[in-house]
Amino acid sequence: MNISQVRRYALSLLEATEEPHFEYASFRVRGKIFVTVPPDAQHIHIFVADDERERALTLYPRFVEKLVWGGKVRGVRVRLSEASPSVVNQLVRSAWARKAPKRLVASLMDGSSNGRKLAPEDER
Repeated sequence: MNISQVRRYALSLLEATEEPHFEYASFRVRGKIFVTVPPDAQHIHIFVADDERERALTLYPRFVEKLVWGGKVRGVRVRLSEASPSVVNQLVRSAWARKAPKRLVASLMDGSSNGRKLAPEDER
């Protein structure tokens, strides 16, 4: 997976924008950051809920690690070179859903499988 794929997917989510965040790039919904991209673009930081983070750490230790931000664990850091696109997309979608207004989340979830939780078969 590469940053272009992440960008394309993140920006496909309702009202998502890309904006600078100091030396990082960030993806936001209504001004709230759900993903950041360090300058090297080899990793991404995804701000998922604690349960989603723990699930991803357990299922995908090859490319997912804890993200410490501001002295606290805030999400996951993903090594793009080894990452499964379907898993990254699900994590990005989950982070977006945490930050987006409920009506946007509901409109995305209606009639789609976008609300799925991570499952081991998603790595394939």
